[in-house]
Parts: sequence; structure tokens; C-alpha cells
Amino acid sequence: EVQLQASGGGLVQAGGSLRLSCAASGFTFRDYAIGWFRQAPGKERQFVAAVTWTGASPTYADSVKGRFTISKNNARNTLSLQMNALKAEDTAVYFCATKDVRYSSSAYRGTYEYHHWGQGTQVTVSS
Repeated sequence: EVQLQASGGGLVQAGGSLRLSCAASGFTFRDYAIGWFRQAPGKERQFVAAVTWTGASPTYADSVKGRFTISKNNARNTLSLQMNALKAEDTAVYFCATKDVRYSSSAYRGTYEYHHWGQGTQVTVSS
């Protein structure tokens, strides 16, 4: 069974930093593209960042580009999201997700393109 467990969320002041982690199990993590999404109260889930199965070609939402960094550690079955210069509008529940296609050289931005989702971790940025 595919399991994705996000952690590292919390309460931080605007301008601060957090590092999220997604621990993966139940599948061959190194073979699959993976990404981060977020959902604020009353809003649709939106793309944040993604990488290919090798961890290459990171792609970011315009709203986080230059502030967030995604990284895939295939040796540790872990996906990370380093978030710097946080803003109040970054407040949301953050999810990691993986696509059921092996060796994909694309980094996917659409929620519909992912098949497995973790439970999420809350990030709250106070202004």
C-alpha cells in the first residue's frame, strides 16, 4: 500500500522558514515523479512544486518561485520542501502526492495527474 506522510508544518511568523518532509513507503519511491500541493480553507487544492522521478527538473508555482525549494532524496525515500520568506498567503495544509507512472521525465502540475496523496501537514503563517 502506498503511503505518504507529510510532516514539518507549524506556526511561523511572516518572513520565517519551515522545512516540510514527506516520508514515502509501500512503493519504489525512486521510480516515480512526485510533488507538493496545498489547500487553504475554502479554496481548491493548488500546485506548489514537483520533480521528475530522478528528482530533476523542479518546477514551481509562480507564487512560490524563488522562495521554496523542492528536493527528492531517493536514498531515504523522502521528499522535502524548504520554504523561506513565508507569507500569510502561504497558510494552508500541504500535501505530497505521487503519480502512478514509472520513470516519468515530466514534473506534473495538475492535481488530476496524481494518484496517491498523503494526509497533509498544516502550515500557518502569521502576519
